[in-house]
Order: sequence, then structure tokens, then C-alpha cells
Amino acid sequence: MNIEQRSIRRKWGITLFPILVIAVSAFGLIYGSVPITLVDIWSVLTGSGESIHETIILQLRLPRVLIGLLVGACLGVSGAILQGVMKNPLADPGIIGVTAGGGVAATITMLVLPQFGYLLPITAFIGALVTAIFIYLLAWDRGASAFKIILAGVAINALLGAVQSGLMVIFSDRVQSVLPWLAGGLNGRSWYHLSFMAPYAIVGLLLSLLAIKPANLLLLGDDSAKLLGERVEWQRFLLIVLAALLAGTAVSVAGLIGFVGLVVPHIIRLIFGEDYRFLLPLSALGGAVLVVFADTLARTLFDPIELPVGILLACLGAPFFLYLLKKRGMMV
Repeated sequence: MNIEQRSIRRKWGITLFPILVIAVSAFGLIYGSVPITLVDIWSVLTGSGESIHETIILQLRLPRVLIGLLVGACLGVSGAILQGVMKNPLADPGIIGVTAGGGVAATITMLVLPQFGYLLPITAFIGALVTAIFIYLLAWDRGASAFKIILAGVAINALLGAVQSGLMVIFSDRVQSVLPWLAGGLNGRSWYHLSFMAPYAIVGLLLSLLAIKPANLLLLGDDSAKLLGERVEWQRFLLIVLAALLAGTAVSVAGLIGFVGLVVPHIIRLIFGEDYRFLLPLSALGGAVLVVFADTLARTLFDPIELPVGILLACLGAPFFLYLLKKRGMMV
């Protein structure tokens, strides 16, 4: 693909993805156990809607859609950063253990300190950050190569999975409140949940704009970046911390939703190229579209039974992951 063709694609992407975000948001507001029309939505937003429609739209569906948009954006950007830092399309906050670290910390909070639910974003971020730092240090040997980070991450992911299972056994009398969260989903999410995760999500997404330059420099390769005077290991570390913040924020509200950070950035990179000036914002928009669309399907496909969106996304992401493994000759 030549430069002109890629430039045209990027212009189309910048134009179409915001439209897709609006479209799936409307889709999420309209469809559910009680059908709502666009006219009903407009009436509610202008203050002339029926009370039942106001309750459904403003108290149930709108906060859920907004949370889905932020969760998807966080996971998409987190995955894009990790794939660039590790130079590997298989890198994902879920696969290398960052999400699991946030999940274990959040699980401990919910089981041991359920009255402090508002601390979930902080504890999940701390868990994800500690895990990311530990993985980085574990992989360090006169520099932390992308390959060693992924191997360390996979090992830590397995260990944290065992810790998660142990917590389920120890606190078996309280586990029912945590199981839906572990499956990953937005059921029951409200303005309360949005209020305590939005600040962290917005700060993380804004900080990701500052990550564009160092992420692009890392694309040149470690040796080339060092020749330009860049502190490669330090920049890689800061980018991993940012990815941990975004992943931990998403985990704190939506639970263990996987594969968004794998599928979305990989597809965006294939279509629009590796330039992070376009990759990060389009990954944010693409992740938002995927999560909201999948969540709407999860609550309408088998109505009145609602599937956790994490299960639906796993059904999409697992085959995609296997495809990438096969394409790369089973090499990580």
C-alpha cells in the first residue's frame, strides 16, 4: 500500500469511526427488553418524554452505554500501547497478566472490603501497575526485551489465575457477588460506577496523547532510538505504566473483559498503519464501538437472559488469537 492510499484510508477512518460511535450508542439506547424509538430518545432528551422511557434511558441504558464507551476505549488504547512496546501483535493486557493483576486486586477489595466499592479503580490500577512493574523487572537483564516481557507476563498471568481461584475458595460464602464481575460485563452499571471510573479513564486517555511520540520512536527499534538519544527502557516502562492505568480502570468497572486490546489495535494497524498519531485514537474509538455493540448483543440475543459481554467477546477473540498464532508459525 502506497503513502497516498494509506492517507486516504486514514481520512476515512477519522471520519467514519466517530459516526460508528454515535451509531452503536444509539443502538445501545434503542434495543433491550423494552424497545425504544429514536423519537422516544429525543423526547426524553428534550424533557418531554414519558416517565417510563426517562427511567429506562437515563437511569439504565445511558450510563451503561457511556461506561461501555470508556471501557472499550481504555482497553483498545492499552492494547495498542502494549503491542507497540513489545513489538508483538499478540500483546494484550489480558494475555500478559496486567488485567489479571488488576482483577486480583479488585477481587480482594470486593471480598474483603465490600463497603469501599468506590476504591475499585484505585485498587485495580495498583494491582495492574504492580503486576506490570513486576513483569518488567522479572524480564530485566541489561534491558527488558519485548520477548522476555511477554514470557514473564504469561507466567505471571497463570500465577494470578491460581491466586484468583484461591480467593474464590477462601471466601466461598461471598463469591456469588463476584462471579458476574469475573465473567466481565456491564449489567447493573449506573451513574455511580461511571462517576468513580470516568476521571481515571479520561486522565489515562489524555495521557495517551503524550505517548504518541515515544511510541513512534520505539517503532524505529531500540538501537535506532538510542542513537537518537532516547532512553528506551525508561520510555518502555512509562508506556507500560500507562497501559496498566487504562487496563486497571476498565477492569474496576467491567470485570475481566478480554481480547478487546488484542483484536481492535491489530485490525486498526493492518488497515491504517503503525503511526501512533492515528493508531491510538482509532483504537480508542474502535474499542468503544466493539464493547458497546457486543454489550447490546449480549443483553438482547437471548432476552430475557443476559449474557456477560466478556463471554461474547471471548468467543470472538479466542479464534482471532489462534489465527494470529497460526499466522506467525506458533511463534510469540
